[in-house]
Amino acid sequence: MPTAPFDPVSATEALLATVPPDVAARSDAYFEGGYWLLLWGTLVSVAAAWVLLHFGLAARMRDHAERASRRPWLSSLLFSAAFVVASTGLELPWSIYADFVREHRYELATQSFGEWIVEAGISLAVSVALFAPAFALFYGLIRRAGRAWWAWGSALAIALVAFALLIQPVYIEPLFNHYAPLEPGALREEILSLARANGVPTDDVLVVDSSRQTNRISANVAGLFGTARIALSDNLLAQGTPEEILAVTAHEIGHFALGHVSTLLIQLGLAFGVGFLFADRVFAAVHRRHGARFGVRDLADPAGLPILYAAFSVYLLLMTPALNTIIRVNESQADLFALNAARQPDGFASIALKLGSHRKLAPGPLEEALMFDHPSGRSRILMAMRWKAEHLGELAAAEASELRR
Repeated sequence: MPTAPFDPVSATEALLATVPPDVAARSDAYFEGGYWLLLWGTLVSVAAAWVLLHFGLAARMRDHAERASRRPWLSSLLFSAAFVVASTGLELPWSIYADFVREHRYELATQSFGEWIVEAGISLAVSVALFAPAFALFYGLIRRAGRAWWAWGSALAIALVAFALLIQPVYIEPLFNHYAPLEPGALREEILSLARANGVPTDDVLVVDSSRQTNRISANVAGLFGTARIALSDNLLAQGTPEEILAVTAHEIGHFALGHVSTLLIQLGLAFGVGFLFADRVFAAVHRRHGARFGVRDLADPAGLPILYAAFSVYLLLMTPALNTIIRVNESQADLFALNAARQPDGFASIALKLGSHRKLAPGPLEEALMFDHPSGRSRILMAMRWKAEHLGELAAAEASELRR
């Protein structure tokens, strides 16, 4: 008896229908609440900057730094370290709500508050160690480049993003989590085979104990100059089937193989350049009206950093749809790569459903275009079902061959 043709749209809707309505509603509420977090988080950053300026704290921190050293680079370094600490402290109540209270409310976090605050302290120390020198270099560029500082600043920003994408997972994240080799077995060999076939220069597959902080599924492929490695969260191994794990890993390999780090650096570099130009214009306007009252001398004065910080925060909020699109396109490309590399459309679709624990599965087209930095669950499942429809014969033959073994 002939079988009915496979319809990707119907298959997608059938899979989405397996999610209980209360689970979908909870996920939607969490994800949609994130839209408001973007707005309120920006307002909190602007308010923190205003406190530092209005009460003369930024000017006093600059004066203390200049008394400690007459060398501009060192006084800028000292001020920048104080600024990172002060702004983090002012924004701490918001961080506690957004990153701890809310995550627990939606049962996505696993840490106690004591554990969370300890890690927040480590994050602050890392931020001081990284951003204080970056801000000091930033002000060195301003002193030398003058009004063209925004162009040079974008180059510095690209370097920082490159660090975040390539170095942080290898050298910073181990400060928060333990990494251990994935135990030998068929899954490890399949993952390494995927890596070798797609140019990932590694023989390391690591497991990270992400369950210490969250129950979310995650994985990444990162590294540079011989440090490349594949890392899977213990949540992925605990919650995923072998087919789902291979689909997720192939997606992460796709980012590496498709050179997304390079393209993302170029795209974000352009975005940062425009953002710094925007911040330059905002600084000029604010300084004309309030510079004397805030105790900010000129653009090269580190005491004006809160103005630039607030302006760039607003810019990032306004650019959310554009930045989301840049990232979402890369993610969609990695999705298609994963389907072709791992050839696990059902595993890919089912893991997309599991990611629906904290991602809205079925948004409207405009909502997805504006607010999603990854394809929605529906988009991902539909891509997988379309791929499956075009490879039904091959998949059936592979399954029959597996059964004969």
